[in-house]
Amino acid sequence: MDEPLTNASASTRMAERFRGYLPVVVDVETGGFDDEHDALLEIAAIPLTLDAEGRLGSAPTLHTHVEPFPGANLDPRSLEITGIDPYNPLRGAMKEHLALSYIFHGVREAIHAAGCQRAILVGHNAAFDLGFLNQAVSRCHFKRNPFHPFSCFDTVTLGGLAYGQTVLSKAVLASGHAFDTHEAHSAIYDAERTAELFCTVVNRWRQLELLAREAGGVVVD
Repeated sequence: MDEPLTNASASTRMAERFRGYLPVVVDVETGGFDDEHDALLEIAAIPLTLDAEGRLGSAPTLHTHVEPFPGANLDPRSLEITGIDPYNPLRGAMKEHLALSYIFHGVREAIHAAGCQRAILVGHNAAFDLGFLNQAVSRCHFKRNPFHPFSCFDTVTLGGLAYGQTVLSKAVLASGHAFDTHEAHSAIYDAERTAELFCTVVNRWRQLELLAREAGGVVVD
């Protein structure tokens, strides 16, 4: 377990920690790899929080299943991996516009509570999740997207930097957390593990920063 952070100041407030952006971990499950033509089937989003000691943590998970948009492609190989039956009524799936409205409402509330201006997506292979999110926003003609349209934090890069691991399961295990491969490819599970990984890397970097200050080292902001 990480040691608590000390010497926290106003600069650790979330509104200032990431230049006005609120990190929100996102994972999507889809009907393939083509974000323009393949269906968005499930989305989970986890706004992140900052405590009084400057430690990053997770707010409650936002989640919904999504109905395939009209004419969407569904690759059987992708469905086999995720185990999703897109037309199973027990999924309780929402139409794409309603699903995004629900997720965005929760994200906007988190942005407001944190005093931030906009959300920035955190993901494992973040460009994949951001691509599907942006295409859904375009299809649904949303005029106000709470997420930055192209900037993101990628835990593939951070996992490689911190632990020499780029696969989510291996990076999570290397960070000291558990990973159940039987639960993988669920948007909720993958988002929660990604959030653990991101928070662990950021919090440990903050520890090193504080230790360097205490030792009289030079820290470049």
